[in-house]
Amino acid sequence: MKAVHPEVVAVPRINPGETLRKAREGRGLTIAEVALQLNLTPQRLSQVEQGAFDKLPGHTFARGYVRSYAKLLELDQNRLVLEFDQFTGSDAVGSNVHSLGRIEEPVSYSQRILRMVSFVLLLALAGLSFFWWQEQAERRELDLASTSLEHVEVDGADGTTQIHAMDEFEDQAVDAALADTEVALPLMAEETAQPVEGAPIAETAEPAQAQSDAASAPLVPDAAVQPATPESVVAASSEAAPLQAAAGEAVIDITFIADCWTQLTDANGSVLFSALKRKGDTLQLAGKAPLELRLGYARGAQVSVNGSPVDVAPFISGETARLKLGGQ
Repeated sequence: MKAVHPEVVAVPRINPGETLRKAREGRGLTIAEVALQLNLTPQRLSQVEQGAFDKLPGHTFARGYVRSYAKLLELDQNRLVLEFDQFTGSDAVGSNVHSLGRIEEPVSYSQRILRMVSFVLLLALAGLSFFWWQEQAERRELDLASTSLEHVEVDGADGTTQIHAMDEFEDQAVDAALADTEVALPLMAEETAQPVEGAPIAETAEPAQAQSDAASAPLVPDAAVQPATPESVVAASSEAAPLQAAAGEAVIDITFIADCWTQLTDANGSVLFSALKRKGDTLQLAGKAPLELRLGYARGAQVSVNGSPVDVAPFISGETARLKLGGQ
């Protein structure tokens, strides 16, 4: 006895892409226009219409393309998805893909991540470049400040210009101080020295006798010119008339409270003064304005222009200062 087998009814396989193509052409839309609305490439859309679903990135995405395409053209989405399953022989159970207004392909998602990472790296590189440039600029400013007065140009009396290093002025100041000490010590030794044995007593007595005679001699006012003492020299210098600035000139007064190398240049570029001044020294010069003043140790100088004090602090860079004085 033969078993009864149910007849297998062949279901016609209809390409849903062909249905979508005809609906698109009926609405007068081009592949490029539809691809732009679905966020797909024209190549992907052509593969959907041709039924080349094996070239798409998986059945799940292909089924989603068909559903979104049908929704855009206002067709029956479920019917076209069923035709897709029958055409491809896939099972739609557990693979229900909801339609999307705009479909994003995996390749586009990867490209978006790559662009985001590239943008972050570009920002990081730009930030590092900015900080490096800022550090280099600060380093150049420090180098310029430390070497601005490293070499000094001094105009000689014969019209030549000589270039001296700042170390030369410091070395000269130290040598001068040591020389003054060496000269002072022998003088003090001579004043306190005792008479040498065997020397004539008359020679040492004569100065004493002369001193006693000078002490007993009556003072005659205005009879003779007295030798100048250091006190009289200081009084004479303090009583000297101050410099008067001519038209277009300025008078610079500097009092030094510490050792400071100083250079003063007038508006014509002529160096009026260039030397190392000691603590307690003063300097008064007049020249064509504006005058350029350079100070090796700016905190050791108190400056005034035409009798008005000048605040040097804003012009100090490191320990040096360079400023224009007497300008309009």
